[in-house]
Amino acid sequence: MNRTELLAKYDIPAPRYTSYPTVPYWSDDPTTDQWLNALKQAFAAPQATWSLYIHIPFCETLCTFCGCNTFITHNHGNELTYTEAIHKEWALYLATLPQLRTAPVKQIHLGGGTPTFYSAENLHQLLLPIMDSMTINPGDFEGSIEVGPRVTTREQLEVLRELGFQRISMGVQDYDPEVQRLINRIQPVEMTRKLTETARELGFESVNYDLIYGLPGQNLEKMRRAAEITVDLRPDRIALYSFAFVPWVKKAHRLFTEDDLPKGGDKRALYEVARDIFLEAGYVEMGLDHFALPEDSLTQAFAEDRLHRNFMGYTDQRTDVLLGLGVSSISEAPTCFHQNAKSLNEYKDAVLADQLPTHRGHLLTNDDQLYREQILQFMTQLRVQLRDEEQVADVRQFLTPLLEDGLVTFAGQEMKLTEAGRPFLRNAAMALDMRLRQNKPETRIFSQSV
Repeated sequence: MNRTELLAKYDIPAPRYTSYPTVPYWSDDPTTDQWLNALKQAFAAPQATWSLYIHIPFCETLCTFCGCNTFITHNHGNELTYTEAIHKEWALYLATLPQLRTAPVKQIHLGGGTPTFYSAENLHQLLLPIMDSMTINPGDFEGSIEVGPRVTTREQLEVLRELGFQRISMGVQDYDPEVQRLINRIQPVEMTRKLTETARELGFESVNYDLIYGLPGQNLEKMRRAAEITVDLRPDRIALYSFAFVPWVKKAHRLFTEDDLPKGGDKRALYEVARDIFLEAGYVEMGLDHFALPEDSLTQAFAEDRLHRNFMGYTDQRTDVLLGLGVSSISEAPTCFHQNAKSLNEYKDAVLADQLPTHRGHLLTNDDQLYREQILQFMTQLRVQLRDEEQVADVRQFLTPLLEDGLVTFAGQEMKLTEAGRPFLRNAAMALDMRLRQNKPETRIFSQSV
């Protein structure tokens, strides 16, 4: 069977596996007390480690491809009231978990939305009180932030560097003017180039670009040009994400139809043409959709089987706790997931009433924890050690078509994705997703796998 036929055969809805269980299969919602107890249990472990995520939901304009939880506004007065709420939520955690002051934080990441919606002064006002109340070991800490080149200034980057941030991740998506028009994100190449040069001048150690394939208006020539421009600008890392078309979740996606978008083999060809250019330029491919220069810490983690995957994608560090602050933020502990209120007003009302803004979550069973580790290993190393012969037999049977098509192999209790199987990583991972297998969705809840 040729590549085109394989892509047509396996282009089915499938999770991206940034968590297990995946969010649509969360059950057994924890109470706030259960969530706090899960955190206490995690921090009771010797030398427990943790990382912090802060969600900034604000954007001045809506990018029509976006799947994030955003709040579109030109009112920058929102910065001060939202900072007040973030600080209040942080204080609620500190009152219950003094370990947040003493256990060294490994990572702080600001995501969005557009975190650089905040002014330089307000970024400082947001971050400094939080960072002053925790333990940071400069040699073992990474501060990172997602930035929008259209609204990011030198002054903002200077503040971030002063606070110890070393990495920025730029939303680029595509350089072509027509594609940018269709996704409502006009961003000239020179704007991206200038911000990259400014970040490096200020001493940022890692500059990352986010690109997307499968957008309306894209074709092979435009994607080839996008990859060539990217290589010329030489970011340290590249995330080449598949456009997740989910109009039943994101209303802005209804501005397109499936006929407007490349699909199946045509869509995957966009990835392959960019991939070839990145590999030829010396980047190392890893996981589902990431590339990095050989000297980058992500590449080193991949080579040493330390690559990790969570709600923010691939990272070179894994911690016992990922604590999320802000509207809709998701937190993770070994035995529990926890998500904050998804409405901005509900989030603010809860924390200002001295309540953690619990919306939902999931209490992981022992089986959940086992399958989470297996899926994590497979999504980061492209191979996985199965539990026993019984699981080997079960997974082999489930993946019989992929096995016959040469997309996966088995050796003893190890399952491995072949080079030909790379486009079908999500399909193969479904064999380890027992919640999905036991309760197949009756409606579309996941984007297409290819």
